[in-house]
Amino acid sequence: MNQLDVKKLAKYWADTASHDYQTMMSLFNSKRYSDSLFYGHLVLEKILKAIVVLKIKGHASPIHNLLVLIQRAEIELSKEDMEFLAEANKFNIRARYPDYKLSFYKLCTFVYTKPRLEKIKSIYKKLC
Repeated sequence: MNQLDVKKLAKYWADTASHDYQTMMSLFNSKRYSDSLFYGHLVLEKILKAIVVLKIKGHASPIHNLLVLIQRAEIELSKEDMEFLAEANKFNIRARYPDYKLSFYKLCTFVYTKPRLEKIKSIYKKLC
């Protein structure tokens, strides 16, 4: 992949992460807490894919695991951030599959969601 294509692909991932960030915030503000955390996972996944593309100078793997993406991007985060990314991986699964969806929806109160959303925002800003 040539350098121009790498930059375009990385920009695509970064731009869609930014768009999804706005969606995440809108969902949170409209009290769609489980959906906001699902989008929070997407935000982190996409910004990590932008970094991976720049690192490997090629397409990021079609995976959703934030810990694998961090490893492929060769980024070092604190133990606390890494533990949170492991938790955030569950937001993708729990919000997507029907058998988890209802229990995840019930779990996602304002009190549960707010600090997790703040952590997503913090990590996203570090990665940007």
